[in-house]
Amino acid sequence: MKQRDILVRVCLAAYLYLLVKIILFKGGSIDNHSYMMWQLQESLNHPAEILMKMKRGNLIPLHEIRRTLHDMTSHGLVNLIGNIAIFMPFGLLVGMLGSQRRLTVFAAAAISCALSLLLELSEAVLSIGSFDVDDIILNTIGGLAGFTLYWMYTIVLGHGERPVRRNAEQVTPPGQIC
Repeated sequence: MKQRDILVRVCLAAYLYLLVKIILFKGGSIDNHSYMMWQLQESLNHPAEILMKMKRGNLIPLHEIRRTLHDMTSHGLVNLIGNIAIFMPFGLLVGMLGSQRRLTVFAAAAISCALSLLLELSEAVLSIGSFDVDDIILNTIGGLAGFTLYWMYTIVLGHGERPVRRNAEQVTPPGQIC
């Protein structure tokens, strides 16, 4: 494994640690997790409560985003921009890790969406926040933005000569027509 890959993986681990600390622990100490373990036990003992918690959240796509854009409060805008910005490093790191595998935009979006969904479900199960489908949408946009920035960076530096797949047998460099 190259030194660069090791560095990217270390950065990803540090980023995920900070992401969990910010989203699930609300910036507090991760060391004091007894409350979360108690919440998890309560959720496991009363699984219907998880569904109730999710129903109390936002399950309507774009509902909170529209409300935020309509009301234009500073808290709403910070939430909107923050949900995008917090996932941009993830998209960037995913792009760096996936560069050898020619990761697609769809795959980067799916990975960002899956991580965001995992965090939102964790908030509902652990009763430490409310489930919000708009957070998943915004986080996915942030992951895509980070991935796009990495992709543009590779093109500017000339490392972006990634083949375009036309079908399973044929691979051609960009700009070359078959």
